[in-house]
Amino acid sequence: MPDLNAIVTQRIDFAPGLMVLRVAPEGWELPDFKPGQFAVLGLPASAARSSDSEPEPVEYKDDAFIRRAYSIASASHEKEYLEFYIVQVKSGQLTPRLFALNVGDKVFLGPKITGMFTLDEVAEDQNLVFIGTGTGLAPYMSMIRTHLEANEPRKFAVLHGARNSWDLGYRTELFQMQRLTTNFAYFPVITEPQAEHTAWKGHTGFVQQLWEDGTIERAWGFKPTPENTHVFLCGNPHMIDAMKELLHAEGFKDHSRKEPGQIHLEEYWK
Repeated sequence: MPDLNAIVTQRIDFAPGLMVLRVAPEGWELPDFKPGQFAVLGLPASAARSSDSEPEPVEYKDDAFIRRAYSIASASHEKEYLEFYIVQVKSGQLTPRLFALNVGDKVFLGPKITGMFTLDEVAEDQNLVFIGTGTGLAPYMSMIRTHLEANEPRKFAVLHGARNSWDLGYRTELFQMQRLTTNFAYFPVITEPQAEHTAWKGHTGFVQQLWEDGTIERAWGFKPTPENTHVFLCGNPHMIDAMKELLHAEGFKDHSRKEPGQIHLEEYWK
């Protein structure tokens, strides 16, 4: 069984079942990584589950160890800890155990950081649109925290969809970035405004509708096109499929190393 080689240094609960977890290595140094990459967290099957989780979905052997990959939300120049944006799957195997952790508790942190969902193959003069749902925002936080420079010519936009306003993690930080820069725009959108405790005055519906109605064009003063913009998609597969259809119709192409394009995908759903 792997050693629990890291410690929880901070936990911030945005809402029930939605948290930020900062994890620091103990006795070793974090490797360099690129914004958009992911690391592995793990705990033994003997670790406690959160009190609000559902019963154990599978039966484990005594020495079983559970691990999963999570996108890193912290900036790549941050060397003291890695930050993760995690939603609890109450019937899941690892997230109920992560949600039972508190500051000071031990956890396994994989020493290898990997992933191809990065800005490596995007020219620095290209604008960036980051579209995500739920915790699909995590890799974008790392990218923005690392690469956003206030008032530079390159434009950034974040379109983040969630069920309710309390599910919009990092909203305060992103609005602050928008206030302090001229080249960054943030557009949160929710699908269930009727459940809000106070009237929601922002965008409603699905996140892809913001692309369709020209929201970015109005914010930037020009239309994002395949010639000037790269689009990153992360989160709900239905959103990804819908956005790809819209983007393909406008001439955007899927990106790969063999066939460069302007649409970058991270196809996971937690």
